[in-house]
Amino acid sequence: MRILVTGATGFVGQALCARLEQQGHELRRSTRQAPPQATAPGLIAIGELGPDTDWRLALQGCDLVIHLAARVHLMRDTSRDPLTAFRRANRQGSLNLAKQAAAAGVRRFIYLSTIKIHGEQTRFKAAEAHLPEPFRADDPAHPEDAYACSKWEAEEDLAAWARQSGMELVIIRPPLVHGPGVKGNLARMIQWLQRGWPLPLGRVDNRRSLVGLDNLIDLLLLCCEHPAAAGRRFLVADAEDLSTPELIRRMGSALGRPARLLPVPEPLLYLPARLAGKQGQLSRLLGSLQLDCRQTQEILGWTPRLTLDEGIRRMLEPKAPGKLR
Repeated sequence: MRILVTGATGFVGQALCARLEQQGHELRRSTRQAPPQATAPGLIAIGELGPDTDWRLALQGCDLVIHLAARVHLMRDTSRDPLTAFRRANRQGSLNLAKQAAAAGVRRFIYLSTIKIHGEQTRFKAAEAHLPEPFRADDPAHPEDAYACSKWEAEEDLAAWARQSGMELVIIRPPLVHGPGVKGNLARMIQWLQRGWPLPLGRVDNRRSLVGLDNLIDLLLLCCEHPAAAGRRFLVADAEDLSTPELIRRMGSALGRPARLLPVPEPLLYLPARLAGKQGQLSRLLGSLQLDCRQTQEILGWTPRLTLDEGIRRMLEPKAPGKLR
């Protein structure tokens, strides 16, 4: 099968392409700019993702598209109008790709979305306010920032185009992904542990779903050909949810460094975060966000192959030097 993977040089894209090659697929890899050290075959620089991007060369002869490329959530967004910038790349750019894919005869289009389209934190059951209600794939959307809004709007546009064109669409909504080469909050946590910094998170009592890179790729590969995947939206997560302090303890154990967690009450953490303009970032550390993946398991027969601890161990393994693949 000939497959176009967009965002092929990114965190998920590199690992996905390696697995697809192992299965014998012929790959087209798209990226904004081809890195000078790149040696991967089929690498095509397409420029910025947007409504005018020309995908014809990348799509030629392809049976399937796995669309990972996106304008991602930024902690310090310098754009004057973030929502317009996110919509241009994630909404209009994705629909443009889908239309060109259908015209090129692509059979199936897999779109990597985000659990953030449901919200930033798990809601609680109305009748039992102390019990969390994990997000399900059929829950209503409740995006809370420009990035999540653009991804939700892209999902809706892609679904409408799939119905019109007959091209099969599969949507996958992951939470925070962990694995080798991870960036963002998890990379910062690793740095804190390596430097032995004390962290005021010992009293945090939350629950968060994560997904290991290998588990996410297993689902992406399954969705390439599974007949029941067409027209569906799936959630994906590891089998175990855990609190932020427990995640830090397990990462510390895997690194051989003790986690120094100070028992600071949660309300005291928010005042300095508000003053520093980092309340949203702190909420992602302290809040709960859980996923109910039973529909994914029932429809596709998918279960997470790697345990959370094995995924953490792989994330923390030293990365061997080498050329981009």
